[in-house]
Amino acid sequence: MVRFVRWTALGAAAALLVAGCSGGSDGGEDGKGASADAQSSTDSSGATATTGALPASLTGQKLDWSRCKGTADSAAPGSDWQCATLKVPLDWSKPDGNTIDLALVRTKSSAGGSKRAGSLLFNFGGPGGSGVSTLPAYGSTFSSLRKSYDLVSWDPRGVGASEGVRCRTDKEIQAAEPLDSTPDTPAEEQAYLQDATDFGKGCEKAAGELMAHVSTTDTARDMDLMRQVLGDPKMHYFGISYGTELGGVYAHLFPKNVGRLILDAVVDPSADSVGHAQNQARGFQRALDDYLKSTGEDPKAGSKKIAALLDGLDSKPLSTSDGRKLTQTLAVTGIVLPLYSKASWPSLTSALESAQDGDGSELLALADGYNERDTSGHYGTTTHSQRVISCLDDKQRPTAEATKKLLPEFEQISPVFGDFLGWDTAGWCHDWPVAGQYDTPEVSAAGAAPILLVGNTGDPATPYEGARKMADELGKGVGVLLTWKGEGHGAYGSGSSCVDSAVDDYLLKGTVPKDGTVCS
Repeated sequence: MVRFVRWTALGAAAALLVAGCSGGSDGGEDGKGASADAQSSTDSSGATATTGALPASLTGQKLDWSRCKGTADSAAPGSDWQCATLKVPLDWSKPDGNTIDLALVRTKSSAGGSKRAGSLLFNFGGPGGSGVSTLPAYGSTFSSLRKSYDLVSWDPRGVGASEGVRCRTDKEIQAAEPLDSTPDTPAEEQAYLQDATDFGKGCEKAAGELMAHVSTTDTARDMDLMRQVLGDPKMHYFGISYGTELGGVYAHLFPKNVGRLILDAVVDPSADSVGHAQNQARGFQRALDDYLKSTGEDPKAGSKKIAALLDGLDSKPLSTSDGRKLTQTLAVTGIVLPLYSKASWPSLTSALESAQDGDGSELLALADGYNERDTSGHYGTTTHSQRVISCLDDKQRPTAEATKKLLPEFEQISPVFGDFLGWDTAGWCHDWPVAGQYDTPEVSAAGAAPILLVGNTGDPATPYEGARKMADELGKGVGVLLTWKGEGHGAYGSGSSCVDSAVDDYLLKGTVPKDGTVCS
């Protein structure tokens, strides 16, 4: 099964790469606004009612930082970057039991002595995105933050170099490309659901006992152990996309340990599986409408033309220059990728024009970029890890019959993306080997220091409305919302000096902007 929307990690990173980042501000308090640490408690033990005090074998670890090595999927970063391994419990209910290794990466702060604020952890989303490969690739975007922090990221459990899960071979992934993700007949529906079952079995075989221990809650607990081993009394964190959900869960579990948390491209924590899919249908359609307006085309007429193109591909895929076929699902994937960044909109224009002329090569290339497929036919595993994590998190398992009743509602929301996202709710975790944990994540964080949320009104993957809902659920005085009237997935480093300055001032000076501040 090809996943084309839930994975948002690369989109956020791509938006940052295209836009670059404007400068920062100096460290130290300036006395303006509230202090981000004003409501923090001095208790930062990390012990909880469910885990109790952690053994010294975990909290007393000494990280052996050394020059990073390259992998099959990414080259080694420059000499400014160091890597290390952290041991965490396989099962957090048994902290004295078996452990697994997490891969970490860092670049040290340019500040010395008392000017260094500690570590700033990054999660770039997904779930399933590799922080070890992503942070060095986009380190220049966050260079202003090195004035106060060591920049640190990691591959969460089940991802990349941290016991990463590969559920299928490259050959098996490509063999599934012709699968119809919007089945029209009983035979297509059976094939679609059987493929989901087979994928789950492949994940179970690859992950083994780890399959039941890769939840967002597990990773939030890993983060707090990481904080302790890094020597930080408070957690300073920058979460993007799914990383905002992870940040919210962390704040709920460890409100007294919250230092300065930035949540950018905010996930709606109140949305269940179907609600999340509908949010994304709404967000991507909104972004597509904005794109069409930018080309001078009426959004309704333009969407109708694109929907007709996709309908034609359902029965007759287009030929491409590399000999593969552009299927309906691959075409949707190719349309999705450029919507993550306004700077990529011209590539969507070219690809759609070529497809209308009978050549699917450009849309296929965009889809391959989203699916992490290189020219040799090798695929990355982000979507594998994402599925293993999200299906452990998500308790809901909508049936095909329930989905079919919802399809008209999805199609009303988006004539281009609705059908795909509707069916996705039935196929994503169908017949999954492990039960899900919750309907929606718990993110209430009473007593935590102020957490800065950045919502982008044109965000396709995490629509703006989710940022206000996250702020409300974090609690009064905790969630502080900064709005940017922009386009693309994420706001920081996307061209708004207003956003960048507000985030830098919060992280470097502890200055909290007024809730409801708008950057236009």
